[in-house]
Amino acid sequence: MSAKPRILVTRKWPKAVENVLVERFDAALNATDVPLSEAELGAALQTFDAVLPTVSDKLPAVVFANASMKAKILGNYGVGYNHIDIAAAKAADIVVTNTPDVLTDCTADISMTLLLSVARRAGEGEREVRAGQWTGWRPTHMVGSKVTGKTLGIIGFGRIGKVMAKRCHFGFDMDIVFQNRSRIDPAEAARYGARQLDSIEEVLAVSDFVSLHCPGGGENRHLIDTKRLSLMKRGAFLINTARGDVVDEAALIAALEAGTIRGAGLDVYEAEPGVPEALRRLQNVVLLPHLGSATDETRTAMGMKVVDNITAFFEGREPPDRVA
Repeated sequence: MSAKPRILVTRKWPKAVENVLVERFDAALNATDVPLSEAELGAALQTFDAVLPTVSDKLPAVVFANASMKAKILGNYGVGYNHIDIAAAKAADIVVTNTPDVLTDCTADISMTLLLSVARRAGEGEREVRAGQWTGWRPTHMVGSKVTGKTLGIIGFGRIGKVMAKRCHFGFDMDIVFQNRSRIDPAEAARYGARQLDSIEEVLAVSDFVSLHCPGGGENRHLIDTKRLSLMKRGAFLINTARGDVVDEAALIAALEAGTIRGAGLDVYEAEPGVPEALRRLQNVVLLPHLGSATDETRTAMGMKVVDNITAFFEGREPPDRVA
């Protein structure tokens, strides 16, 4: 690279990554970590050679509508990119990259955390202790559901789904069934103690726990709706660390209130950071603030993925994680 490209980092990133960005590029950082508005993001695309958004930045078609677009690449900080109108970005001749592979283990860990927490009522228990309301051990107090030996249904058997299956099968002797858009080699599935079923409905019907690991947006929006929730066992639990829009939140709230399913563990929501009050009131839900990739190691690795992608682009090479 000769003259340093001008780049905008939309949120505060790990310091080690920001240092590299400042060294390699003419980088504008967001020291206050205040989210940019839609208008500000649109203006950035007209001003900078690259914009580095996160999954919390919304980039609908309107932000790509200006004819005087300067940006040529969006170095997205995150695996998911359904917050970006990909068709509009392509039409504006803007490359889009993401950060796969590096957050697989940590996201599966959060899925496991949610599964165990909601099954054993850990959230309820901690709230009771913190409130000074615990009156001591008794045989019928806060009885949850056993995890070991139960059936886990996985929707989306990609990298994270496979690692989740491995943790549950080999760590908790769980029977693993899954649904995936494409067929998985039975020998590959067997490595994770898993077997593929033909439909989501079949998975829901036999699972004690259902864990979502599929992309958001498009045809997956409200993949889990009222009808599909009604197919789950009454004692089953739903875990979502995928994308918030995969679940119809209104339908989930109704199912939890009615006892259609026993509980849920959520790390993502339809309108983040907004979480419906009705969902926050429910005791049979564990709610986390999108912590799937939130470890020092993973967040830094994600940032370095972005660095690699935009460095390759401005050096005239194909970005390794190009999605559009």
